[in-house]
Amino acid sequence: MLSRAPGGPETLELAELPDPAPARGQLLVRVKACAINYPDVLVIEDKYQFKPERPFAPGGEIAGVVEAVGEGVRGWSEGDRLIAVVRQGGLSEKIVIDAATALPLPHERSFEEGSALLLTYATAIHALLDRGRLEAGQTLLVLGAAGGVGLAAVELGEAFGARVIAAVSSEEKAEAARQAGANEVLVYPRGPFDKDQSRALAQMFKEAVGPNGADVILDPVGGDYAEPALRSIAWEGRYLVVGFPAGIPKLPLNLTLLKSCDVCGVFWGAFAMRDPEANAAHIRTLFRLWDEGRIAPRISRTWPLERGGEAIAHMAAREAIGKLVVTMD
Repeated sequence: MLSRAPGGPETLELAELPDPAPARGQLLVRVKACAINYPDVLVIEDKYQFKPERPFAPGGEIAGVVEAVGEGVRGWSEGDRLIAVVRQGGLSEKIVIDAATALPLPHERSFEEGSALLLTYATAIHALLDRGRLEAGQTLLVLGAAGGVGLAAVELGEAFGARVIAAVSSEEKAEAARQAGANEVLVYPRGPFDKDQSRALAQMFKEAVGPNGADVILDPVGGDYAEPALRSIAWEGRYLVVGFPAGIPKLPLNLTLLKSCDVCGVFWGAFAMRDPEANAAHIRTLFRLWDEGRIAPRISRTWPLERGGEAIAHMAAREAIGKLVVTMD
């Protein structure tokens, strides 16, 4: 599924390309499933921080089977099941990846589940523990709590002993957040907001988190929701900047002074490259929690490869609950 020129999902083309071959240190993978994430919306429009050379296939999160092993690779054999995060190329029947980026997929897990685990849960655990310094008993407010990162943060917050307040835009999404373990759920209106509506939303957040405020706020939404949420933060709270599907906000910095709070950027990909040992420890924790049933990717819809553009369009419309997955079979 190729992007040949900048544009929306409707510009993607299904095409045949020669099979790739693994170089030294690489694996050739027959892709079975590819999860869709918000960067896929941005990268095909040239709005993401990375701009791949065209033509390229979007899709950064895959599950599949090893088809060939490159020279120098140890620990992998033809037929092994794996999951991996890739920069792009996931919406392909075959892809070459660096062997060091792959992780074994347990046989009891489906390819769809496996493709939906790494990016959102690894982002959420890095956000909550490294950037948010979340502790048991603290209050965690999650915006966009029915999206991929949002639901992951709700589950992880519950697993780590926090009081989790999930903020969503519909009752259907509220039910998904409750099922994920949210202690309380707030259904907020859809923006954009004028000044009075912004004040009203801030009051909703304040009432939801309580008089002491939210110790950690995880925001994968941005836009007009950011300032009202920040107004509900606790003294020395941590506001985690994850993404901007509602637009890039401008925060009044006087609020950070009044609450002595931190505004923390969350860039999991860069963290994983800069501190691979810490990232590997988080991945081990995720696999343990997955095995214990404390976390479980929720896949709300799947599409075949030839309709992969529809999956990206669904993500762009902010309609997704949990994860969206494209399958190759």
